[in-house]
Amino acid sequence: MEYILLIDTSDEKGLVYNVSKILFEYGLNIENNSEYVDKEVNKFFMRTVLSGEVDESELLADIKEILPNDAHVKLSTKQKKDIVILATKETHCLGDILIRYHSGELKANIKAVVANHETLKDLVEKFDIPFVCVSHEGLSREDHEQKVIEAIKEFDYELIVLAKYMRILTPTFVKTFPKQILNIHHSFLPAFIGANPYKQAFQRGVKLIGATAHYVTDDLDEGPIIAQDIVRVDHTFSWQNMRDAGRNVEKVVLSNALNLLLKDKVFIYGNKTVVL
Repeated sequence: MEYILLIDTSDEKGLVYNVSKILFEYGLNIENNSEYVDKEVNKFFMRTVLSGEVDESELLADIKEILPNDAHVKLSTKQKKDIVILATKETHCLGDILIRYHSGELKANIKAVVANHETLKDLVEKFDIPFVCVSHEGLSREDHEQKVIEAIKEFDYELIVLAKYMRILTPTFVKTFPKQILNIHHSFLPAFIGANPYKQAFQRGVKLIGATAHYVTDDLDEGPIIAQDIVRVDHTFSWQNMRDAGRNVEKVVLSNALNLLLKDKVFIYGNKTVVL
């Protein structure tokens, strides 16, 4: 059996040796190991892929015993994580995830797509995935969000992916799913905001277009960043060309970030992430 061991703790001498010694004593084989120390805050992070058979509770107890008191330790055995996707009308990010899912690229079970419009229903049902429309028409933001929360909780989920879900989430929603919501947006913020940032960027003659995938927090579009990328543009690009380039980088960055989360490669601390 394969396990992923995640350790987040204060740094001190001998951590890698002490953990490895316990793994050896349990007869586990280390297939892959990555570590990082943030010396500014004295934080140690470790991700280890293991193989073998073990009593998980006993192993965790022994590892915690040799770590500092503030240590967070997780042993993951699940091969695939359950996810729910939120969407509105745009197809590029959702479509990319669905295709990767269909081809077996993602270690995920997509339990449902929840949207506030019916626009994407036909696309989703082509992949035999439940589609739930929770219309926002005639509802306050709070009432609509409560209905969305109820819809999500009808399914098993570990992660919620915003595939261009064009609704600002309230603190209540974020608090309901702490450190479980992944979002994507263009990287023009905060310079160009509103309905058509690509047209604004075109008018300013930008030379780089990017996208940012991050955890959702109460600070709008300012949660811990997981993945980013850019594409170069020049004066020959119309604003429509820029928009198309932006959509392409958005879908790639979102899928890459989701893949990192599905593989338990991301640690959060403060408003930052460590990706191992």
